[in-house]
Amino acid sequence: MQINILDDRLRFPDPLLVNAEGLVDIGGDLSAPRLLLAYRSGIFPWTADPVTWWSPDPRAIFELDRFHVSRSLARAIRAQDFQITINKAFREVMEGCAAPARGRRTTWISREFIEAYTVLHQLGHAQSLECWQGDVLAGGIYGVSIGGFFAGESMFHRTSNVSKIALYYLVEHLRKGNFSLFDIQMLTPITAQLGGITISRGEYLRRLAAAVDKPSSADWSPAITDPIYPIS
Repeated sequence: MQINILDDRLRFPDPLLVNAEGLVDIGGDLSAPRLLLAYRSGIFPWTADPVTWWSPDPRAIFELDRFHVSRSLARAIRAQDFQITINKAFREVMEGCAAPARGRRTTWISREFIEAYTVLHQLGHAQSLECWQGDVLAGGIYGVSIGGFFAGESMFHRTSNVSKIALYYLVEHLRKGNFSLFDIQMLTPITAQLGGITISRGEYLRRLAAAVDKPSSADWSPAITDPIYPIS
């Protein structure tokens, strides 16, 4: 497939016509309407200069009823002294995900991404979950939500196990909120350990079409705090 350069029109090609690597298009912008159309189409941006749009095959997801909590993670969840909040510090979570860390000097989360997804957050389509130790943000995760669909974008931690703990609470929140698809884009060793799987792009797109039109009962109010879901 020939890769086109996007113009100002809001459009994307059919992801099923793209090769397995998944580069769909180049160009356009990170405006909220274009981002929302991309996620509804099974596409996500990966770079900002130029903007590149991707839909890889296979696609990684979490089955919400099959998230794997190991014994060590269960112990960490029971013993944790964190306060869990939702949408209390969205921008700070993005900045934490973008910051240099051990083994990672740079990330794809540029200033352009932070500004664009902050707008999505203000529109109610981008969410964060935070873990706090006192007044210190110890870790968190953020992503995009449309109906019963959630796309996990990135997570970070400043204390051992915190990103996994944040992911556990997010999965529980999505389950309670009647979500049906949790997209994690590509499988990593950590997400595979937690139960992440891959499915074909065709199956992903079929599930996505149903999920984005599915009403969700999730409460993304910033007032929600832990303990939300104490582990048994």
